[in-house]
Amino acid sequence: MELYIGGYAQGKLTYVTDRHPGEKHPVWDGATETFTGRTSKEAPVCNHYHLWVKRLLKDGADVRALTGQLLLEHPDCIIISDEIGNGIVPMEHEEREYRELTGRLLCELANKADRVERIVCGIGERIK
Repeated sequence: MELYIGGYAQGKLTYVTDRHPGEKHPVWDGATETFTGRTSKEAPVCNHYHLWVKRLLKDGADVRALTGQLLLEHPDCIIISDEIGNGIVPMEHEEREYRELTGRLLCELANKADRVERIVCGIGERIK
């Protein structure tokens, strides 16, 4: 599994697709699609992981268990997520819970990942 993180609109998806030229990775969008229970011959790119987490939390799902399921179903997946833990702490409890859980899940994913990169202005910096 590979993990790519960075701020909003920093070119993460373009960076990932450019890093894997000639490979036909399906791109699944966490804003509108599910990452689990799907099949793919190629390693899927799970874009907008943070928005997937937000949707699952809103639906009352067990996000940690579904993230584990994703890794079991697609151990070679490529996960892309915005870093959402910087800046002002939200006033709303639900937003703080979302931010906290997403940060902790990203830490767990980084620990399991074969490669972790932070993308800033379309430039990758390998962290692991």
